[in-house]
Amino acid sequence: MTMTLGRSSESPQIRVKDGMNALRIHGGRIDLAAGRYPDAPRPWLDLSTGINPCAWPTERVSTVDLHSLPSPAAIAELEAAAAAVFGTTADRVVALPGSELGLRSLAALDLPSPVRFVVPSYATHAEAIDDAAPIARGAIDTVADGTLLLANPNNPDGRHDMPQSLLRIARNGAFLVVDEAFTDILPGTSLIPLLGPDDRAIVFRSFGKFFGLPGVRLGFIIAPPDHVVAMRRRLGSWPVSAHAVAYGIAAYQDAEWIAAARVSIVERAARLDAMLSGHGLKARGECA
Repeated sequence: MTMTLGRSSESPQIRVKDGMNALRIHGGRIDLAAGRYPDAPRPWLDLSTGINPCAWPTERVSTVDLHSLPSPAAIAELEAAAAAVFGTTADRVVALPGSELGLRSLAALDLPSPVRFVVPSYATHAEAIDDAAPIARGAIDTVADGTLLLANPNNPDGRHDMPQSLLRIARNGAFLVVDEAFTDILPGTSLIPLLGPDDRAIVFRSFGKFFGLPGVRLGFIIAPPDHVVAMRRRLGSWPVSAHAVAYGIAAYQDAEWIAAARVSIVERAARLDAMLSGHGLKARGECA
């Protein structure tokens, strides 16, 4: 089934088409599915996004000041807290209103051509930069020029490359852009701790997926100094909300919760794999 959004002169409309064509919307649109199948059992179980269903408890932040703009000091504290978890320094980290916006800002960063994006993967990668061309994951070691965009671990199949292998690509002539939206579960797969200031690589990280709070709209770009400057100029003085600052600082500093969540997610994924196996289905991919 393909779901597409349409707009008339009078009001927004939803058009649903049967068939196995590519889905033209982001996952998580339970409203569209419910409209197509109004008699389906409730509640819906959403398997279209990789959001942690056991979210970080926001009640650990007692108050959020919504009467003032986030201060530069508070945003810097957020970026420092995230940097400590990512394994880098705060001067390499820029807070974003979601990593999705960062991906869609790549075209403004004047990255080298040609641009290639790994397939299959997250649909936004194909849309981020005009005239980008697809490349199979098995062929990325052949890339020695231009820009290479990929997810590690990959979305949706969970497969990943070791960061040392990706670093070699960045040091062999290509500019590397890595979407690490799901790396919090497997921190050993992150490229960030290996990057030096001269390495030609950008990494995106997501807050909402691992912490189970996508509505906060918080992500990060980790980049070389010149791209950090360009992104800060593009975003302006208040790139994220007061909720994002308050929850982000507290959550990234909650080392006990982070450690427990990593264990819990892997354990629950193993139980799901076992259940699927019992029904003759084999899970593929190496990320929980």
